[in-house]
Amino acid sequence: MPQARKQQISLADTPYYHCVSRCVRRAFLCGEDKQSGKSYEHRRYWVEERLIFLAQVFAIDLCAYAVMSNHTHVVLHINTEKAQYWSEREVIERWHQLHKGTLVTQQFIKQGFVAEYLQPLLDATVAEYRARLQDISWYMRELNEPIARRANHEDGCTGRFWEGRFKSQALLDEAALAACMAYVDLNPVRACMAETPEASGHTSIRQRINAARNGQQPSYLMPFVGNPREDQPSGLCFVLQDYLNLVDLTGRAVRHGKRGSIDLSFLPVLQRLNIASENWLTIANEFEQHTYCAVGGEHLLTCYAQAHGKKRRAGLSKSKELFA
Repeated sequence: MPQARKQQISLADTPYYHCVSRCVRRAFLCGEDKQSGKSYEHRRYWVEERLIFLAQVFAIDLCAYAVMSNHTHVVLHINTEKAQYWSEREVIERWHQLHKGTLVTQQFIKQGFVAEYLQPLLDATVAEYRARLQDISWYMRELNEPIARRANHEDGCTGRFWEGRFKSQALLDEAALAACMAYVDLNPVRACMAETPEASGHTSIRQRINAARNGQQPSYLMPFVGNPREDQPSGLCFVLQDYLNLVDLTGRAVRHGKRGSIDLSFLPVLQRLNIASENWLTIANEFEQHTYCAVGGEHLLTCYAQAHGKKRRAGLSKSKELFA
C-alpha cells in the first residue's frame, strides 16, 4: 500500500527530496507523436518556465531538474528557515501569485491592515499559506496542475494528464544527494536525447554550465557554496567545478556505453562522499533502479526506517554495496 506523502516527507530526516511525475498519455508530455506527426516539444518550455516561477514563490529550493518526453525529475530542498523569516505581507503576496486568496487577505494587501475581529482569521490564513509554501505536495501540485490544464486545452480533451501520485525519495546524505542530482542531470544523455550535458535542453545542468561560463550561478537554482565549513551560507555543500567535472566525466562514460577509465580530477569528490568510482557509475546511471523511498548510508536508512515505523529497511543491501 502506498505511503502517505506526509509520512514520506520528514524534515527530521532530511530537507532533500527527489520527485518524479509521469504522464499517463500515449502522446507523451513532450516529444513527437509518430502516428500524427505532431510535435509537443514546446511543452518542455512550459514545465521549465513553471519551475523557474515556483522557485521564486515557494520556500523550496530547486537543486536539479530534467524535463523528459513523458516525465519530469526534480531534486528539491525544503528551506523552512527562509519561510519563517517572511512577514505576513510577504507570505500573502507570494500566495497571491498562485491564487487570488480570500477577501480578508485581499483586504490586508490593499489596506495594510484588517479589522480587529478579522485578525485571528488573517493569522490562521497566513499560517496555512506559510505551511503550504514549504510543502512539497503543494509544490508538485502547483507544478503539475497548470501543465495538465494547458495540455488538455491544447489537445481538446479532459481527464488525467499525470499519474495519480508523484514519486518521492528522501535523500538522506551528501552521497545520495550528489548521486541523485547527477542522475537527473544526465537523464537526457542516458536516453540518447543529447550527446553532452551542456547540449541537453531543459535541464538544470545546462543552465548551470551556461551561467558558469560567465562566472555566475542561476538565481533560480540552489547555489553551490563549496565544501562544508563553519559559517557556511545556505546552498549545496559541493564545489561547483567539482560537480560539473563529475557530471561531464560520468556522462562521457554513459554515452560510450562502458565504464571506461575515471579521470583523477574527480576522485577527491568521490572520496569525500565515500563512494568507489565503480559504484558511482552504477548509481549515477541507474539511480531509480537501485533505490527506494529513501536513499543513503546503512545507519541513516536504519534511523529512517525506525522513525517511520518500518519493519523492513528497503534497499539496505544495495545501499551497503554502493555507498560503503
